[in-house]
Amino acid sequence: MTTTPTRGSEQVSMFAQPKAVYAVAFACVISFMGIGLVDPILPSLRTKLNATPSQVTLLFTSYLVVTAFAMLVTNWVSSRLGAKRTLVTGLAIIVVFSALAGTSGSINGIVGFRAGWGLGNALFIATSLAVIVASASGGFGGAIVLYEAALGLGIAVGPLLGGTLGNISWRGPFFGVAALMAVALVAIVVLLDPTPLPTRRTSLSAPLKALTHRGLLTLSLTALLYNWGFFTMLGYAPFPMGLTAIQLGFVFFGWGLLVAFFSVFGAPWMQRRFGTARSLYAALVLFAADLAVISIFVNNRTVLVVAVITAGIFIGINNTLTTQAVMMVSPVERPVASAAYGFVRFLGGGLAPFAAGKLVERFNVHVPFAIGAVAVVAAVVVLSTAHQMLAQADQGLDEDGHPATEHGDPTDVAGEVADEFGGAGGAIDSIEETRHHTITTG
Repeated sequence: MTTTPTRGSEQVSMFAQPKAVYAVAFACVISFMGIGLVDPILPSLRTKLNATPSQVTLLFTSYLVVTAFAMLVTNWVSSRLGAKRTLVTGLAIIVVFSALAGTSGSINGIVGFRAGWGLGNALFIATSLAVIVASASGGFGGAIVLYEAALGLGIAVGPLLGGTLGNISWRGPFFGVAALMAVALVAIVVLLDPTPLPTRRTSLSAPLKALTHRGLLTLSLTALLYNWGFFTMLGYAPFPMGLTAIQLGFVFFGWGLLVAFFSVFGAPWMQRRFGTARSLYAALVLFAADLAVISIFVNNRTVLVVAVITAGIFIGINNTLTTQAVMMVSPVERPVASAAYGFVRFLGGGLAPFAAGKLVERFNVHVPFAIGAVAVVAAVVVLSTAHQMLAQADQGLDEDGHPATEHGDPTDVAGEVADEFGGAGGAIDSIEETRHHTITTG
């Protein structure tokens, strides 16, 4: 039987979890599918709805920009509604707007409904890890591994599901998500017990105020520039490939597998072996080189496909280590740092695909990927200004040189990949605070 160590000395099975935990984990898989679900159907949407590539890429822009601004309020909402009600609200929004996107007959309608989907996803992801950890009975460590497994599965399977259903109809992926999320919603409502309200409420202004801290701002700007390159590739690379929906699904399935593997396994190994700073420099430089290859050989389908799949390695490493570094160097509470960081980086990710489409219309298909490569190189330059802070983070210190014990073990990246895709970084802290409150007042 597979066992996972808990915070104590006992060994427990990571699979010994209540049904409610599996219900939330299933919803997590479907939620994370949304990241790459639409990739395989982008060319089909352009053809069927007589849209330009820049119009179609707004499916990413509306989703991510709304997610970015939602990051500023998710902690405020969840601290007042409680985790379960926030979770259920997010799921209900996803079900409604993904179904509406499937019924839409225009690209503008889909873009608008995709924005609503982004709001629901932000609310769901911000609380899902907290709920899994709170409900887990088979071990704290096992709950985290289960969450990361759900995340990795969702990232990898999303494009494959999108390609499979999109091969039938471009509406298929939207209706598929709505149906699966509806099942998850019913399961969570029935199986998940009510969760207690946090002992402290988060203010609306806290994330923006947190960006006055140099370390947090520097790493957030690094992530914005990196995400510009990342989502230029994710949002526009499907067009020049000239593949069918199912073929695109398999390409991005391979990409997603590498993202998931190197997020969960590759990043911790590199951090232990080389440290955070050198690992990030290497991942960013190699990703910039990968984007440069795409820019030069964008009309060579084989090179383009291989380069896109290979990018999953660098994206997986960078996603985990950047977020982990943010949580370490920032002197503010982890949920606040997560929200501030998510707001900045998702703005870069949201604007890049639309800008790529416009650049192709104005110049040619090589330009957006070249600019993406330059943006990632700029991210390395910005990151280098925080080199000393990253060294301190590896030693367990925040940007002020104080112990960062409230942010977690500096060698532990468990849960950080989850935060990279939705601001769940404060979940563990919130649950531990609730448990502590229960013990001291019970």
